[in-house]
Amino acid sequence: MDIVVKKQTNIQVKQETNAPKNPTSFIIAVALVALIGGALFLYSRVSWQQALLYVLGAFGGFVLYQARFGFTTAWRKFILYREGEGIRAQMIMMLVASIFFMPLLLKGSIFGHPVAGNVHDVGISVIVGAFIFGIGMQLGDGCASGTLYHIGGGDVNGIVTLIGFIAGSVIATTHFDFWMNTPHFAPISLIHQLGAVGGFLLQLVLLAFVYYVVTVIEKRRHGKLISAKTENKNGWKAIYKGPWSLLVGALLLAVMNALVLMINGKPWGITSAFALWGAKFVQLFGVDPTEWAYWQDPAKLKALKSPLYQDTTTVMDISLMFGALLAAAFAGRYAKPIQWKRPSRMTIGALIGGLMMGYGTRLAFGCNIGAYFSGIASFSVHGWIWFVFAFLGSIIGVKLRPYCAYKN
Repeated sequence: MDIVVKKQTNIQVKQETNAPKNPTSFIIAVALVALIGGALFLYSRVSWQQALLYVLGAFGGFVLYQARFGFTTAWRKFILYREGEGIRAQMIMMLVASIFFMPLLLKGSIFGHPVAGNVHDVGISVIVGAFIFGIGMQLGDGCASGTLYHIGGGDVNGIVTLIGFIAGSVIATTHFDFWMNTPHFAPISLIHQLGAVGGFLLQLVLLAFVYYVVTVIEKRRHGKLISAKTENKNGWKAIYKGPWSLLVGALLLAVMNALVLMINGKPWGITSAFALWGAKFVQLFGVDPTEWAYWQDPAKLKALKSPLYQDTTTVMDISLMFGALLAAAFAGRYAKPIQWKRPSRMTIGALIGGLMMGYGTRLAFGCNIGAYFSGIASFSVHGWIWFVFAFLGSIIGVKLRPYCAYKN
């Protein structure tokens, strides 16, 4: 009996010896190596612009995590509890981004390369796609940016959502020609239709209107504005350990998106990479995506035939996850073990939510970042239409969440 106990003790000691003494430090090191190494690789193989965009993607992931800047949660809190702090922060973010975007979009170029906003058609495909996306983001417990930064933050559910996201994107590309032939209007830019002053004033009115309505509804419910208290126990270390306020997150994300526009010539986007990853995956099984209408676009076809590291959106998506990983490690997230076990209903809900978001985002020319954030910041009517119908979809999605074992 003593021999068995000794053997068990020795095994336990050996396991503890082999385990990382400080998993947080190890994860920080991994994240930094991935970010620095990735930036150097892209600088040498692609360009300094690609390397800088990789860094900006990581910065976005870091900000999203430390400010807990979510679109899904913000909308859900307002739908269920009439708490609008998150939506107000989004409106401030849109306003600041619009101020930065406008001179760039009016000039049409910077640093010798063209600049264009995310301004797309307005029609049935956008309405249906945004509505589907809105339902999916609640079932998947995260939007496009949320899914990626949740993965970096150690949320296993995000991995399931991402798998569904990629699959839904691929399915949508096989139907792309059908949806593009549905009734629609040509792209409408407020500043191009109404001029710089008129377009900006209308944008300001719309943002202020949403801000005002959310505020009034919240005060009617609670008698005052409800603000999530950001308790800072880290002193000056909160700069890298967090948590940050939603306002800080909003301002930093607006600046980050403006820098992306300046360097890349187009605003921040996330989900086009998911369709690309899925297309490259099905190619492994002998499927030829180039037969689908979605890939007939020269730019998309070029991306499909090129290495993934040449795709800007892919590069920024990957670094976003590493940026969130770094932020989560600094915040102490990985001092606790990751919860791998999830209720089956939650896993199914995440997969369905991902499928819906993946399908919807291709129809609607973007997600909460590419269509909503970057679209509105680009003064696109398409962005505002996306917001309305994605929010309506979220109302339904919130009602379905309890069936997926989520606690609202």
